[in-house]
Amino acid sequence: MGLRKSTVTGQAASAIFGEAAPTYSEWRRFRRVFFGRKVVIFGTLVILLFVVFALFAPLIAPYESNEQNLRAVTERPSWDHPLGTDQLGRDTLTRIIYGSRISLLIGVGAVALGSIVGMLLGLIAGFFGGWLNQIIMRIMDALMAFPMILLALLVAGVLGSGILNVIIALSVGLVPGSARLVCGQVLSVKENDYILLSRSTGTKSWRIMLSHVIPNCMPPLIVFITMTLGGVVLGEAALSYLGIGITPPTATWGAMVNDGQNYLLTNPELAFAPGIALMLLVFAFNMVGDGLRDALDPRLRGVL
Repeated sequence: MGLRKSTVTGQAASAIFGEAAPTYSEWRRFRRVFFGRKVVIFGTLVILLFVVFALFAPLIAPYESNEQNLRAVTERPSWDHPLGTDQLGRDTLTRIIYGSRISLLIGVGAVALGSIVGMLLGLIAGFFGGWLNQIIMRIMDALMAFPMILLALLVAGVLGSGILNVIIALSVGLVPGSARLVCGQVLSVKENDYILLSRSTGTKSWRIMLSHVIPNCMPPLIVFITMTLGGVVLGEAALSYLGIGITPPTATWGAMVNDGQNYLLTNPELAFAPGIALMLLVFAFNMVGDGLRDALDPRLRGVL
């Protein structure tokens, strides 16, 4: 009886004074929030599907990427060619599968390069501050005055075509956003007590940045990277569509849309098929990025 009374009293006290929410493992909370929406699951599956296409394209594709068959020019979809053939008799499905390689390679490469450069610039500007912050941020402001695709067109026009040049051209437009994001995070993190304590004990600046500052800046940067991947893939397709990106006969979705637009009345799948593939991949990256933003929300840490 006494034990029951004390339990009831404890529950009443918890209800009155407000008991803290029970803590759970971060991985369990992340899984529940991230996979809590069906659209995020769909986006994850689409990305995984295109990754499988890119990695195992020679095993999955029914034909060679640039294999021509002039006897089967602009054929309509059939069992032999599920999405038809283009003006040179090349299988459209095969070229879409191989095109995923270029889209993912350039997307990941450009985002990685732009994010690394932007993170370093934002880290230096935010941590050291002063005139260094002013110079770096004003340069970033000047770059942000240009739309990413316009800046990519300018750089690609100067460097020329090719995978490496397209990666550099697209990464230039990503540097300002990641630099400003990291700089804002660093300005907030470096005022915490553990940073001040590390400085007071004589810890070197580079060690503080590597051990304390960068890990606390990664969650928003991961969200930024994921949500930017879709825009970069779209930017690569735009450059290829305009003839500035990857040179033929390499299969790219943008170039396929450009070639297929001349056959919209007779063979609409030549333009619609790569366009739908591009739309699905961009949509998937945006949805996964949105799910990561919710799952990595610091306000939800420690609760389920």
